[in-house]
Amino acid sequence: MDSVLVVGSVAYDSVETPEAKVEDALGGSAIYFSAAASLFVPVKVVAIVGDDFNPEDVDYLKSKRVDFKGMQQVPGKTFRWGGRYARDMNHRETLYTHLNVFEKFDPDIPAEYRDTPFLFLANIQPELQQCVLEQMKRPKFTMLDTMNFWIEGRYEALLKTITRVDGIVINEEEALDLVHETNLIRAMKKITRLGPKVIIVKKGEHGAILSVNNSYFFAPAYPVENVVDPTGAGDSFAGGFMGYLATAGEISERHLRKAVIYGSAVASFCVAGFSISRLKQLTRKEIDERVEDLRRLVVF
Repeated sequence: MDSVLVVGSVAYDSVETPEAKVEDALGGSAIYFSAAASLFVPVKVVAIVGDDFNPEDVDYLKSKRVDFKGMQQVPGKTFRWGGRYARDMNHRETLYTHLNVFEKFDPDIPAEYRDTPFLFLANIQPELQQCVLEQMKRPKFTMLDTMNFWIEGRYEALLKTITRVDGIVINEEEALDLVHETNLIRAMKKITRLGPKVIIVKKGEHGAILSVNNSYFFAPAYPVENVVDPTGAGDSFAGGFMGYLATAGEISERHLRKAVIYGSAVASFCVAGFSISRLKQLTRKEIDERVEDLRRLVVF
């Protein structure tokens, strides 16, 4: 069975919604991604935490085939983020971002991780994403995530990194900003010309669009009645996508389309609880049932 390597953040999040509030909940891109992807395949994590991090917080993930040998623990405080969601849960205000030890993150990929076939570069500085790529031994499939902060502040480095990966997952606003476009389809064509064969544009509650060599697939988001906490939905989507793809046996357009649906299904469970609480209870049977529900939504 293939495995997936994720390089990203481990954090403690404080989240406020119109209905509830949590303090110092386990979060970060590597956590959400690995909680999702480990429902399909073994996962390896490269990240950094401070000496205030409690290793018991990831015991559950270790029991689910997540390997944390690549997570460095150094003196200082773990990355912390605080946010407040509006009543519609589609908009949020960042209350604070304390990078702490994450500011000095220099990913060192353990030797036993370097031949991992599937690599996900979570939302970190593009120069660090390049550093990871240089340490890997010809993975089957590489995908990166990014954000407006890097598009605005590390544009040339980001473009260089994008040319070296097989896929990119990005939200609609970021896709338009990345290639200075106002039309999403034109933007996706321009991103394809940069190098990636696979582009996924996330549209939040409106689903996602997949482009594979200029062939398009529109995937709905599962209609969730009670959204508890949207934090980590994008990373859990990516985890579901990469996790399923690693089980598929081949990287074909058919399997890429199915991987998007699996990513949407997993993300719909993630938002039903704070942190990874709902993902902890999730089973593959539930995921498969929701995938079937999504299939029925678009049959005509």
